[in-house]
Formats: sequence, C-alpha cells, structure tokens
Amino acid sequence: MTKDINILVVDDEKEIADLVEIYLVSDGYNVFKAASAREGLEILSKEDIHLVLLDLMMPGMDGMEMCSKIRENSNIPIIMLTAKSGDLDKIMGLGNGADDYVTKPFNPLELAARVKSQLRRYTQLNPNNASESGEPEITIRGLAINRENHKVTVDGEEVKLTPIEFDILYLLASNPGKVFSTDEIFEKVWNEKVYEANNTVMVHIRRLRGKMKEDLRQDKIISTVWGVGYKIEK
Repeated sequence: MTKDINILVVDDEKEIADLVEIYLVSDGYNVFKAASAREGLEILSKEDIHLVLLDLMMPGMDGMEMCSKIRENSNIPIIMLTAKSGDLDKIMGLGNGADDYVTKPFNPLELAARVKSQLRRYTQLNPNNASESGEPEITIRGLAINRENHKVTVDGEEVKLTPIEFDILYLLASNPGKVFSTDEIFEKVWNEKVYEANNTVMVHIRRLRGKMKEDLRQDKIISTVWGVGYKIEK
C-alpha cells in the first residue's frame, strides 16, 4: 500500500531532499519535493499528500510558519527536519503543530522508521482501519471520544485533533483515574523508548488543552498531578 502514499519533502538543501527521496522511494512511497515553503503549500493544494517532511530554516517563509498554515485546515503528520537541536526549538516546532522532530544530520533509516510510525497512526483515522479493541466511544464530563471515526467533541462542540493529540487523549480517557508520567505517555503513544528528557508530551498536552478550551473550564478535563504526570478523572 505504500505506493499509494504521497510524501512531501520541503527543504531548500537539494542534497538533503534528494537523499531523503532515495530512501523513501526505496520504501515504496511517492515523493514530491519543494525547495521553499510557498512551493510546498502550492503542491499541498494540488496533490493528496499524506505526510510532510519540513525543514525548519528556509529563506522567506520558514518551516514554523508553513507548519502553522498546514494546521489551519489539515491534520496530516508533519515531521520537522532541522539543524537546530535545542529544547526551545523543539518546543516551538511541536507547539506550531508538528508531530515529530528529527535533528540534522540524521540517520536515514531512523527517519524512515519515524515516517512509518506517523503514517501508521494517521491511517488509523480511516474508520475502516480503526482498531476494534476497546470501547468504541468514551464519554467523560462533557468529553466524547469515538475511536471508530476519531471524532472528539467537548460539550457538544467538535474538536479537531492531530493523530498524536487524539492518541494521547484516548490513552488518558480510556484509563480514567490512572496517572501517566510523560515518559509512559511517550512510550505508549510514540511506541518508542524515552532515552533523554524532553518536553514533547508536555507541548502536545498544552495544545490539547488549548483546543478543548480548558482555560475556560473550572472543571478541567485533563488534570496535572504535579511531579507525577497527567490523568483524566470520571
């Protein structure tokens, strides 16, 4: 099925874009390349793209701005490619809607594995591919999560989530009262071991809370257990 998957690589460094293309094509994906954010947005408007590999530092419109524009009307996976490795840069990238972050120079095999992981999560948004295990719908204090069609509503209002955000919310809601540390959430949602402290989960939870308008609620849906992690109570 990979031949039906279209991946957009947006990077002004031709050598890197060409290298990424070689590995992705060898895995059976269709690859579109853009040397600028504006060219990338134009391709997105014309083609059915399933995942974007997006360079952070580009002349003109940078990767942060392009990521924000994509998130205005799409929840396709976005993996940031950047030479910046600082925590602040990662937080900014994730805060703008990126799903994952790979620092240059990167191992192409690791990048390919990240791509597969994000695509696997994204294709679960198709009801025909949804897991049949667990409850099809969870309702907790005004929050409703439908596992089969990945629809989320809060007090009757639909909330658009990325695949990562949905998986975090579903994990917490399907285990009411259980406190998950950030490491546990990362390992269960990303299916990877945590090898170093990072703020990835915290950033995604912050975005989740913003989308659910938690700041306007006295009865918060996602609770922080200081020094331990996060939970959703019934």
